Amino acid sequence: MAFQFSTAARNAALDAIETAIGPAPTLELRTGAPPANCAAADSGSVLATMTLPSDWLAAASGGTKELAGTWQDSAADAAGTVGHFRIKQGATCHIQGSVTITGGGGDMTLDNNVLAPGQQVTITSFTIIAGGA
Repeated sequence: MAFQFSTAARNAALDAIETAIGPAPTLELRTGAPPANCAAADSGSVLATMTLPSDWLAAASGGTKELAGTWQDSAADAAGTVGHFRIKQGATCHIQGSVTITGGGGDMTLDNNVLAPGQQVTITSFTIIAGGA
């Protein structure tokens, strides 16, 4: 049987993620598939980079944790199709996953995943769901 956790335990684990990463991490939107894991070297090209708000995730509720504040880059760095993201504190990757347009089912969604230099980029959805329900 798989472990099961109370909602309170799942919420505490999710809130610990934001605490461990720290305030105002950097979000990189990159081309291609994500690396095998966060410890692996960056892959793809950086298309947009943004500093997330100091309090970048809402308090966990119901075993989920969602973006807080505005996640936006006023001007994309390069042209290309966004395939994955990496959330970093300094040079350390802490979270990575897939990116799609809104409704596309990615780990993170944005308003437009085909970027041009100087284009505004807005993240529309990012939710972490704790396992063990």
